[in-house]
Amino acid sequence: MRAKEIILLVLLFLVGLFGINAFAAADKLAITAKAGTLGIGVEGTTPINHELNARIGANAFQYDYSAIESDITYSFDLKLLSFSALVDWLPFFDNDFRLTGGLFVNKNSLDSTAKTTDSYTIGNAIYTSAQVGSLSGDISFNALAPYAGIGWGNPFSNDSNWSFAVDLGVLFQGSPNINLSANGPLSSNAEFLADLAREENNLKSEIDHFNFYPVISIGVTYKF
Repeated sequence: MRAKEIILLVLLFLVGLFGINAFAAADKLAITAKAGTLGIGVEGTTPINHELNARIGANAFQYDYSAIESDITYSFDLKLLSFSALVDWLPFFDNDFRLTGGLFVNKNSLDSTAKTTDSYTIGNAIYTSAQVGSLSGDISFNALAPYAGIGWGNPFSNDSNWSFAVDLGVLFQGSPNINLSANGPLSSNAEFLADLAREENNLKSEIDHFNFYPVISIGVTYKF
């Protein structure tokens, strides 16, 4: 098991332990079903005091799309998977506006496959499809990602069991880690591999906007 996987497992255990202890000690618990840019998710919320709430949650989704990056048309498979441990600060007594900070276990990733064409411009050279074979890649991000945002909704501020939740924020998941590979006759050629490394850098510069992943979500909450 790799060190990163061990860190993820330890963090998940700590988050789960925190959640169980917090929920057991609290008189109140709320569950939120939500949807947004992180996918479909579920959260548990419990109050720490009248100004602070603690939240743990999980999000997942998957979808495909096509885009031209560095002059190559790729089919992308975006896989969203994340686990969150967040704290909401409610600075005002008269409304449910909140400031949120916390940490995500970030398993978001992109799988890419170049669409078949007669030739590819890779790095500083042009190669035929017969030379390249299948060109594919995987793109991943930092395993642990800080989060900061704002939102509206506090399930413990009124007597109703039902309420709505809105979150707007940014997930700081870092520069993408890109690994391109080909299975053609040149797959072990030193000059081709150097051009493939240049292509990785070109692709990285064009998708650097994923460094700061926008988080927008809406949800429906039930308070027990």
